[in-house]
Amino acid sequence: MKALIAGGAGIIGSTVASYLTDSGHEPVILDNLVTGRREFCAGRTFYEGDIADAVVVNRIFDDHPDIAAVVDCAALIVVPESVEQPIHYYRENVTKTLEFVDHLIDRGVSRFLFSSSAAIYEPGDDLSVDENSRINARSPYARTKMVAEQMLTDISASTPLRVLSLRYFNPIGADPKMRSGLQAPSPSHALGRLIESYRAGRPFGVTGLDYPTRDGSGVRDYVHVWDLAAAHLCALRVFDSLFTDSRYKAINLGTGTGTTVLEFVEAFNRVVDTPVAVEPAPRRPGDTAGAYTRSTRAAELLGWQCERTVEDGIRDSLTWFARRGEVLPDLAGQDVAEPACTTLAR
Repeated sequence: MKALIAGGAGIIGSTVASYLTDSGHEPVILDNLVTGRREFCAGRTFYEGDIADAVVVNRIFDDHPDIAAVVDCAALIVVPESVEQPIHYYRENVTKTLEFVDHLIDRGVSRFLFSSSAAIYEPGDDLSVDENSRINARSPYARTKMVAEQMLTDISASTPLRVLSLRYFNPIGADPKMRSGLQAPSPSHALGRLIESYRAGRPFGVTGLDYPTRDGSGVRDYVHVWDLAAAHLCALRVFDSLFTDSRYKAINLGTGTGTTVLEFVEAFNRVVDTPVAVEPAPRRPGDTAGAYTRSTRAAELLGWQCERTVEDGIRDSLTWFARRGEVLPDLAGQDVAEPACTTLAR
């Protein structure tokens, strides 16, 4: 199978491309390199350009008329940045997606796999969500994904395009072969801050210990990027069978249980040689108890479930941050010293 991966130079898209390659398929990469990295496309068919650029999209399909499906991982994803620059986010994540899809339909594309976000949901009382949960996106970033999905639903209803949206929360880890990983110099998510605390030998601040969870800390749904990549291939393999009653479908990808922040720190400390202490901190403005996905539909329709543990994701992230200067030379010197990790069974 040959698949076009838009945003294939980012962490998710490049990992999907690696998984496809390792499974005997051929990815074709389109990325404007605004946040993606050319190094992640080494050895692959790569087109530098914007998804809204009809010229480059047409060139790709002229060169590769046998493309069987399109995977769209092209998006800006930083929530605080989306609050500061909502116009930019709507232009990049919504307007350009509309232009991209219009070009794809012109080229006869009928299989479109949209890499979305579970942040569009309103969590239930138990903090879980499924595909029937109420939609209530709470950030400009999440709302761009929500609007894009609504737009794609309408488009699929009146065109040959069929759309599968994969919704997930918190990717962690890296390509197990260390071909790609998180490229941000200073990640702001929990694992990035944990790694910084580990490196600096200072406590990790847990913002809020009074949430309605099993230990009072917020709950998150951490999924290894290699598992996410596997789900994308599973979806491509069974794509046609999913659309017997509609032309648009959404499937959640998650652990089914979630991980609290304190459990995440405990998992981190099981991996590293020197444990990180926890320091209670007040909630930040906008903080919530979090959420996690119920992934029954993914198991039933895709035959997919998470295979890698949170510890696996942490270990692979640490290995990536220790070695990424070898892949991304401009980030050399910002690497994290690789810890003496314990051996964990996959």
